[in-house]
Amino acid sequence: MGKPHAQQLLLLNHSIRRSVFYAVQYAAEVGWSVYIIRIPLAMSQYLWISGVIMLILFFAAGHHIWHWTHHELVMETLPDGKPNPDYDEILAGKSAYLNVPFFLIRMVAYFVIWYGFAVLLRKHAMKEDLSGAIEHHNRSRKLSIIFLVLFAVTSSTSAWDFVMSIDSHWFSTLYGWYTFSGIFVSSLGVIALIIVYLRSQGYLHHLNENHLHDVGKFIFAFSIFWTYLWFAQFMLIWYANLPEEVTYFMERQDYYKTLFVTNFLVNFILPFVVLMTRDAKRKLRLLAILGSVIFIGHWIDTYLMVVPGIMHEKWTIGVLEIGTTLGFMGMFIFTVFTALTKLSLLPQKHPMLQESEHFTL
Repeated sequence: MGKPHAQQLLLLNHSIRRSVFYAVQYAAEVGWSVYIIRIPLAMSQYLWISGVIMLILFFAAGHHIWHWTHHELVMETLPDGKPNPDYDEILAGKSAYLNVPFFLIRMVAYFVIWYGFAVLLRKHAMKEDLSGAIEHHNRSRKLSIIFLVLFAVTSSTSAWDFVMSIDSHWFSTLYGWYTFSGIFVSSLGVIALIIVYLRSQGYLHHLNENHLHDVGKFIFAFSIFWTYLWFAQFMLIWYANLPEEVTYFMERQDYYKTLFVTNFLVNFILPFVVLMTRDAKRKLRLLAILGSVIFIGHWIDTYLMVVPGIMHEKWTIGVLEIGTTLGFMGMFIFTVFTALTKLSLLPQKHPMLQESEHFTL
């Protein structure tokens, strides 16, 4: 059950990070992205499905995924008063935070906040299309600022809850940022793929090389940022001489060495080399290919974050993993493109539409 959790987590985080991308454009009053802004808005509509699936996974397979859910491990004595041979002192020390009721409260709160803001932002986008009143743009900006503040907290705590607590004896102060950087850049790859598909179907006529250039710059920058955190997470543990924390990396290098190396090569070397030049960032097909590669690369990254803590050395990538990924992708694609059909692809009454139309670098 840990493997489907990995695939669901990747697409869940695509939805969350695209909400962030949308919110950042409004909070920073960005003009260039108006032509693609409805794509991340549509992607955020997958969040309610993610919430339902996460709850089902927790109730159906929580004991298999999260070791700390076994209540008997934090009981120092058995009901008959004898010492508990399975007592886990580390888990007992974390039990005030890692316990089932509090975990469920946090999980529900995350999705209420994330999806709630996605619904509100979509509501004001629809009203802006109808009336063109500047007040809807201003309200979207205020909502975006509030959302980003809340996201700054919930993005890290949700990463601790959903992923880091799988390896419940281990922790990293960089983990929230690490998961953010990885899923954000893979989400940019997905948005590049959607742009290519829409262009192939005759949409986004006014999208030019300059818009693609900025998408490419985002991918390039966050690939480097992800690599920095990928290295720093281990470097800080090594530099501080914390051998008990190195076990997280030892397991992944011992049993997952091929994936561990592939993760680095695909998610850093390829984007770094390919997107180094200006021309590469402005080629639609090249961005589409790179978007696909990055999606696969960060699928591997998510797999390495989730599966080793559950399956240990007994891992595979076969029909189950590929089939589950395709199933979640199918739901994601259907949800996103259904949402795109219910809202104008181009925000005709956005106050910065003309700036985006004439955007040059």
